[in-house]
Amino acid sequence: MSSFKSFCEVCEAIKSTGSKLRKVKILAEYLKTLDSQNLPFVCRILSGHIFPPWSEKEVYIGYSSLIELIMDVSGASNEEFKSSYIKHGDLGMVAEELFAKKRLVPLILEELTLNRIQNTFDKIALVKGDGSVLEKKNLLKGLFLNCSPLEAKYLVKILTNELRIGLVGGLVEESIAKAFNYKIQDVRDTVLTFSDIGEAALQAYYGKLHDLQVKLFHPLSFMLADTMQTAEEIAKYYNKELYAEFKYDGVRAQAHCSKGFVKIYSRRLEEISKSFPEVVDALSKIDHECILDGEIIPFKDGKVLPFQKLQHRLRRKIIDTQLIQEVPLIYFVYDLMYLDGKTLINETLEVRRRLLESLKFYESIKISQIFKVKTAQEIQELFNESKRLGYEGLVLKDPLSPYSLGKRGKLWVKLKKELDTLDVVIVMAEYGHGKRAGLLSDYTFAVRDNEGRLRVIGKAYSGLTDDEIVEMTERLKKITIKDYGFRRSVSPEIVLEVAFDSIQKSDRYDSGYALRFPRIKRIRYDKSVDEIDTLDRVKEIYEKQSYGK
Repeated sequence: MSSFKSFCEVCEAIKSTGSKLRKVKILAEYLKTLDSQNLPFVCRILSGHIFPPWSEKEVYIGYSSLIELIMDVSGASNEEFKSSYIKHGDLGMVAEELFAKKRLVPLILEELTLNRIQNTFDKIALVKGDGSVLEKKNLLKGLFLNCSPLEAKYLVKILTNELRIGLVGGLVEESIAKAFNYKIQDVRDTVLTFSDIGEAALQAYYGKLHDLQVKLFHPLSFMLADTMQTAEEIAKYYNKELYAEFKYDGVRAQAHCSKGFVKIYSRRLEEISKSFPEVVDALSKIDHECILDGEIIPFKDGKVLPFQKLQHRLRRKIIDTQLIQEVPLIYFVYDLMYLDGKTLINETLEVRRRLLESLKFYESIKISQIFKVKTAQEIQELFNESKRLGYEGLVLKDPLSPYSLGKRGKLWVKLKKELDTLDVVIVMAEYGHGKRAGLLSDYTFAVRDNEGRLRVIGKAYSGLTDDEIVEMTERLKKITIKDYGFRRSVSPEIVLEVAFDSIQKSDRYDSGYALRFPRIKRIRYDKSVDEIDTLDRVKEIYEKQSYGK
């Protein structure tokens, strides 16, 4: 069994060097020492996960509960804690400093192992209902009592998902490749197939990366579309016939179906089946084993309903008959990645589509309509028609494209409007004024740079309903990192889609850019911080708008 102390020492060594090659070498050597149980766990926590992203398990412990635990076990006073937090601004480092003077120790000190930490996390994930907060704290207290200062630091960092040791840009994947003598692309392809770096590490450990097979009920990373600004640009770039589909404004959904058993996964790879009982029921009637890709949208009397109607359903814990009748749904299916034991991701879209159209669907499941277009005029006319019918625009696809897992490229492109929106993550929230007094309604948001760091790009306070602001206030308080009184820094977890009039260069924000007149289009419940837009995307939009002036 591997000691947790060894893991922490490896983290310190990785953090102490600025060389990416050195980081990879240190981690690769460590990974080779781990067994088949600890290897997946270590790779997950180094990548910001405790369980596979698609698992229903989670270890949620709030900042306030962690602070209480740290103070309880260390014996620190309020003043000592505040002084340490002001100095470090990092809860893990606070724990390390306060545990150096720990006053509460067990009668018999036990060495912490990775196995014990995994088992404790598994137990915490099972705790539900009344009294769950206290039970979780008691389970964690058993770990903290046996922690050295260094172990306390990294236990807190794992629980808050704030490791901050410089493992950015796929360095964990590179380390797995180096440790088990694989090409980095082999590891990345496996991560995208299983949506879990832990499973990829395990496949590498057993020497099975080349035996890659899609697994039912292990969600695949979704294929993503790039953006182009005009019909003319698209026609010129491809200069060939394309498949065009209406762009649906709903929830991207991957459905896994087998013998009446169905699970639906979101873009964040979370299971969302309970939100769509009628879709699950219709999918359960499919007489095949399959994995489908598509979009769930609110749809009534042959017309698309506003996305807000769907959001209303997503926030409800109980979906009753009345709600189903008020906000009926259609699952528009547009791709097929697996059918009756055969993986299809490397087949062309043309082949996948033909197989998809051979399947029989029921009730609220429909196959998306495709149009064949080539010229700018054909694309523009279809785009105008999509807007008239209430859709967002078009998605245009190369008929010869494979299903490229997790990759955003020009095999699929979106045409939405002349200036696109951006997906950003909230990093700071401020209290509003007037009727918004007492509510966190002003949000500072960021995109990601090439090093994986968050760079602020703007601030918005308009676009959300009163109910959404109340909900956001509750969520933001739970993920507060530091409370400054009138504003709070928050853990980067909540993704927004923001619209804007233009982008301008600015030294006001550390991105070097600012959005002009940003407003919130919607909360992206379906997206994780890993999926926000990049600084390169911001620069691309800036350069195109400047060129057009």
